[in-house]
Amino acid sequence: MKLSFHGAARQVTGSCHLVSVAGKRILIDCGMFQGAHELHDENAADFGFDPAKIDMLLLTHAHLDHCGRIPLLVKRGFSGPIIATGATRDLARLVMMDSAHLHEEEARRYRRHGQRIDALYDRLDALDAVALFGRAAQYGKPLDLFPGITVTFLEAGHILGSASILLELSEGERHRRLLFSGDIGPGGRPLLNDPAPPTGVDAVVMETTYGDRDHRSLDESIDEFYEAIRDARTRGGNVVIPTFALERAQELLWYLRAGFEEGRIEPGLSLYLDSPMAISATRIFGRHPEAMGPAPARMVHSGRDPFWLPGLEFTQEARDSMALNTVRSGALIMAGSGMCTGGRVRHHLRHNLGNAGASIIFVGFAAEGTLARIIIDGAKAVKLFGDEVPVRARIHTINGFSAHAGRAQLKAWHAKLGSPHQTFLVHGEAKTMESLAGDLQGLVHRPRMASEYEI
Repeated sequence: MKLSFHGAARQVTGSCHLVSVAGKRILIDCGMFQGAHELHDENAADFGFDPAKIDMLLLTHAHLDHCGRIPLLVKRGFSGPIIATGATRDLARLVMMDSAHLHEEEARRYRRHGQRIDALYDRLDALDAVALFGRAAQYGKPLDLFPGITVTFLEAGHILGSASILLELSEGERHRRLLFSGDIGPGGRPLLNDPAPPTGVDAVVMETTYGDRDHRSLDESIDEFYEAIRDARTRGGNVVIPTFALERAQELLWYLRAGFEEGRIEPGLSLYLDSPMAISATRIFGRHPEAMGPAPARMVHSGRDPFWLPGLEFTQEARDSMALNTVRSGALIMAGSGMCTGGRVRHHLRHNLGNAGASIIFVGFAAEGTLARIIIDGAKAVKLFGDEVPVRARIHTINGFSAHAGRAQLKAWHAKLGSPHQTFLVHGEAKTMESLAGDLQGLVHRPRMASEYEI
């Protein structure tokens, strides 16, 4: 039994792990490498294995850094089945098609400037990948994959449909329970169920994104969110919220609805969700109450929409988004992308950053070098579409909405596994892994790219 690492090894993104057992090769995740700058060469590089020889792919969840290279895997020869939860299947289709469109656009942009760079993959490749999704996994129900290989998908509490993946492996006289954490949620969130790790695990591949720090409490973050909105209303400008399309947008809609119902936000705001992907993802939520927490699931089953708000408009079309640029006050606009690296939010920043009455509310992680990080770090002006735009708006940074477990939650999650003999730390910076490793029992590895281990 062998385990090798082909992404997220001593880095945060690009999840891709390979299990070789009983003559079968099973891939867990195949994600995009992401960062402040384009990583075309790294994403276009060889996988470190032959895609045509992979028998099956298991997908933990639909974030781009976990599913974003699946179309490339298919383009290069993978033709086996893909197994994920039903919600992950639907969200991954959305994410992969959007990614393919962006790669096509990037290739066209280079060609316009006289450079020949082919798209990493196109929408036909993404459709080919979608066609390979087979059985939909249900939480807690084992699936027999091959003789001696069984998989169980377990709640991870990170985004809709996210899972930790438990493989029960037999090869000759050897038997192992190998767990892939996927991304672990913090728990205590109304939209999702809490993570549900198994016990009796022999080895675990574990994410460490926030392994060196804890998040601010959720209640404090919600209070700060409402206060930032009230403050903007007092000063008369718009509120712009750079928003991640999967989970964060839906979470904010949930808390906005609660804020209005509880009287913590005054009525009268014009509300806009200005992100085609977030709009589609919100609709997908409504199809999967089985993957939601009890409160929103009850609402869906009773025919209510957990994300409905009086006056909320979904601005699907570009012309409707452009029309918002003429609105100078009284609007709350949620738009992608969360790090302001692209998307419609850059247009809204262009028209609101220079307004002293406006507020920009950041509610997610901003990587070094991104426009979001530059603004958060106190820039006096930023360049947008060739123009120098002064930063006069009030900037709020609210850090407690993270969909990742913090240090204490990661330690508690690991403690429930039953003292695994081997722990492989992935999805984290070197200092983060080092900080967490000292607090975990058993043999702890920090694998490098293409490294291989006996399990």
